[in-house]
Amino acid sequence: MERLGLFDAKVPRYTSYPTAPHFSDAVDAARVTRWIGAIPEGSRISLYVHVPFCRRLCWFCACRTQGTQSDAPVAAYLTVLQQELALLARHLPKGVTLSRLHWGGGTPTLLSPAMITDLAGAIAALAPFAPGYEFSVEVDPNEIDTPRLAALTLAGMNRASIGVQDFDPLIQTSIGREQSFEVTRDVTMALREAGVNSLNADILFGLPHQTGPRITDSVQKLLSLAPDRVALYGYAHVPWMARRQSMLPSDALPTPPERLDLFETARQLFVWDGYDEIGIDHFALPSDGLSIAQRNGGLRRNFQGYTDDPAEVLIGIGASSISRFPQGYAQNAAGTSAHIAAIRDGRFSTARGHAFAGDDRLRARIIEALMCDFSVSTPALTEAFGTSPATLRAMFDAVNARFESCLEVTDRGLTIPPAARPLTRMVARAFDAFDDQKTRHSSAI
Repeated sequence: MERLGLFDAKVPRYTSYPTAPHFSDAVDAARVTRWIGAIPEGSRISLYVHVPFCRRLCWFCACRTQGTQSDAPVAAYLTVLQQELALLARHLPKGVTLSRLHWGGGTPTLLSPAMITDLAGAIAALAPFAPGYEFSVEVDPNEIDTPRLAALTLAGMNRASIGVQDFDPLIQTSIGREQSFEVTRDVTMALREAGVNSLNADILFGLPHQTGPRITDSVQKLLSLAPDRVALYGYAHVPWMARRQSMLPSDALPTPPERLDLFETARQLFVWDGYDEIGIDHFALPSDGLSIAQRNGGLRRNFQGYTDDPAEVLIGIGASSISRFPQGYAQNAAGTSAHIAAIRDGRFSTARGHAFAGDDRLRARIIEALMCDFSVSTPALTEAFGTSPATLRAMFDAVNARFESCLEVTDRGLTIPPAARPLTRMVARAFDAFDDQKTRHSSAI
């Protein structure tokens, strides 16, 4: 791994291709309006709603969010979200239903019960839920209570995503995120009692002061809560993007080899407890939708990570949200003020994006297949894109040579064997045709 550059590489997480740093202003509101209008009538789509507010700003977080102790800016933003949904409704073709709905942030659970009800009502006016829908909300255990939970379940929430990060008090203090196991346990129990039977949890490796024994203790505590799926993300230390990360004690961060050991320790604990490995950093119970999708070849990857969502269209609502269409990607204005101004002016706040061209779709599918399944099928690519087997074999052989032939290449395709899977993001980058020399990414491990 060291010889192949794993401990030095900085590579994208590939939740899209091309990645967001390569978006440009060539995609504007007018183009997005056309893309929305081209959605077939009666389609199932997904909707992401971004709430960019937190009562407290965790130092480790690099998300687009801002702190507030007052409800006034939240209420003003919520009004704009309702206007944005009404604008979308005017352009959305007839008969569209929601396959997936996700509220993210920020902290969506800082909304008051009345705000939750108003936002849910605006979404219901846009499109009804499809049969078998999933409505997930990012829940901060420190920012939820019985009235808000009741409002969310009444609105149809059937999956909750709980941020854990780490349960160790020293680590929590060092990252500005104090959240006891007891508080997390009580919220988990409340969610279950409210009928929210599908629970996600996020936990991080690579945090300051993190050691094998400490991550073992945190994972075992998390396992006692029996989440249906877990995202084991590597902490991305990118203070040039998120200035508050400079408050972390960087001298206490584990080295890249230590990060790999931390990941492996946690990975083994999840596997030993009966979780299936999903892609590069997720784990799920065999009964969970991600495990079923992986077994059926339907695992996908988007801006929220791994998903079993079959919808071809994902529309992002709110500041900085990213939409995915068959034609390409579009991102709303990152700043709340710019986003609000555009919506109040009666237009989408699209600031940048990317329209697929050339072999973008082929490379996007190769990268997604590697990130989801650790393998790429030559017959499937040939059928979907018309690319000749000889061309694909030449691509695969060239990439394999860059990794000292540690990959498996045959006429059927390319596979990353288990021993080489820590290299997956690096292998994916080898199929990336965009120049990332001027783009700063997080560690490959």
